[in-house]
Amino acid sequence: MDEQQDERAVGAGSPILHLRCPRDVDPYLYRLLLGLVGDVTPVVQSLPPSALVADVSGSTRFFDRDPAELARMIRARALALYGLPVMIGVGPNWTIAAMASREPGPGGVRAVGSSPEAVAAFLHPRPVGELHGIGRAQEQTLTKFGVHTVGLLANLPEATVQRVLGGKSGRLLRERACGIDRRKVVPAELPHSAAAQRRFPTDTLAPELVHAALLSLAVELGERLRSRRQAAKAVTMTVTFADRTQIHRSRQLPGGPSAHTDDLRDAAYELYRALGLQRARVRAVALRCEQLLDAAAVSEQLSFDAGREHRLRSEQAMDALNRRFGSGTVGPAASYRQAG
Repeated sequence: MDEQQDERAVGAGSPILHLRCPRDVDPYLYRLLLGLVGDVTPVVQSLPPSALVADVSGSTRFFDRDPAELARMIRARALALYGLPVMIGVGPNWTIAAMASREPGPGGVRAVGSSPEAVAAFLHPRPVGELHGIGRAQEQTLTKFGVHTVGLLANLPEATVQRVLGGKSGRLLRERACGIDRRKVVPAELPHSAAAQRRFPTDTLAPELVHAALLSLAVELGERLRSRRQAAKAVTMTVTFADRTQIHRSRQLPGGPSAHTDDLRDAAYELYRALGLQRARVRAVALRCEQLLDAAAVSEQLSFDAGREHRLRSEQAMDALNRRFGSGTVGPAASYRQAG
C-alpha cells in the first residue's frame, strides 16, 4: 500500500469509542454499562471482562453531539448512575481509540482527530510496545532490530516488516502503526437481561420514595426493552439496606412476557409489598428484566380494560417523544420523586 492509499485509509474509518472499566469491575455493573452505551448507539461490542467498543457514527446526528461530547456524556452518566469511573478513548478506528483510552487524562476522555497528521502525531512518538495488538515477543524482535517507536515501524517497507514478523502479523502491525485498522464493531446478540438501579441520597424509611424509584425503574426498563423490540418473562428486584445487606426476589410476569411499563411496575410493586418491610432503612433498589424474548414472538392479549388501553396509547406517544428528544424527556409524574 502506497503513502496516498495509507492516508485515505486513515481518514476512512467511523468514529469509535473504546471504554475501559477498572479491571475488578463487578460483572453486574459491567452489564449495566453495556446497556447504558446501548442507549446511545446500537453498535456496541463487549470485550469482557472490563472493556467495550462502540461505533457512534449513527449517533452524532441524533444527539447533535460530536464523538468526544458523546463520550463525555456516557462517562458522566456512568459516574452518576453507577459510580463507575470509565476511561474512554475516541478515535477514527479501533486501534486509535483503544490506545487513547489507556491514558485519557484528568477528564477521563481523550479524543484523537481523524486527519493523517493528528493520527501520526498521536502514534509515531510512542514506544513500539504500546501499539495496540502487539505481543511481547514481537516487541522484542522489533527492538532488537532498532525499531523502538511506532513511527519507525510505520516508515519501514511492508515487505521488511513481513520478513521480520511474518506475513499476516507484519502487515497488520504495520497498518496499525500507520493508523489503519479495518476491523468493524460487531454488535453481540441482544442481551438476555436488562437492569437498572436507583440509590437514595440518604437511607429512607418512606415507602412512597421506594415506590417512586420502582416506578422510574419500570419506566426506564420498559422503554429500553421496547426500543430493542424485546419482552421480559420475569422480573427480579434487589433491595439494598443501610447495613449493605441485600435481599433478592423474583417472579414471572403473570400475564406473560411483556415490555409494558404497567406490567413491569405492577410486578415490582408486588415484589416489594411481599417483603413486608416495616422499619427497614433502604439504601437502593434495583430491577432486572430477565428471560428476554424477541417481541415479535410474543402475542399480545386483547384487553377489555379501557384504562389500560389508554395507558398503552400514551406509552407509545411517550416513546416517540423520548426517541426524538432523549430518554426521560417525558414520563409518569410520580417517577420523578425518585432516588438519584
